[in-house]
Amino acid sequence: MARLRSWTCYRDYKRPYTRYSKYKKYCFVRARPANRISRYTSGIQGDYDTDVHLIPKSDLQIRDSALESARQITNRMMEGALGKAGYFFQMRVYPHHILRENPLAAGAGADRLSTGMAHNYGKPIGIAAQVKKGQAVFTIKTTKTHIPLARKAMKKAAFKLPCRCTVVVEEKKAKKKTAKKKVPTPK
Repeated sequence: MARLRSWTCYRDYKRPYTRYSKYKKYCFVRARPANRISRYTSGIQGDYDTDVHLIPKSDLQIRDSALESARQITNRMMEGALGKAGYFFQMRVYPHHILRENPLAAGAGADRLSTGMAHNYGKPIGIAAQVKKGQAVFTIKTTKTHIPLARKAMKKAAFKLPCRCTVVVEEKKAKKKTAKKKVPTPK
């Protein structure tokens, strides 16, 4: 049975292979694999006073299935505790990069099936997001009282990603309402 190649082959940040278009003359990628991420936002948008970000510590590529898995666990924790009205979750990256594999056959009759390294360009097998060090992958917007829950959800999401991550909490400053001075009108 066919299985996925180890992610250590694709983890490093490489030159993007993304040229996919609906117009044939601009499309250099023959077939683009389907995106497994079902939603990029969840919860309800609103005025929240705290942002919690998940930030990787290195440049890398993250497969779409890993992003979807991390999104599901985060969303399940937040929605289970707060409902949809208590937070807003946003995925901040999109898997544009197309992964290729040169399948090498082994075993009896492999010399007739495989071209070896003669035609080694590879066929598309999946897609990944290219993420730079310090770039936010996920963001949860919530209130100050729910910061521990959001941090815990982000920590669980970090276990699903192929890198070490940090959780950054950013509190927004409240806007001060200033009273307008009445300017006396000349009589």
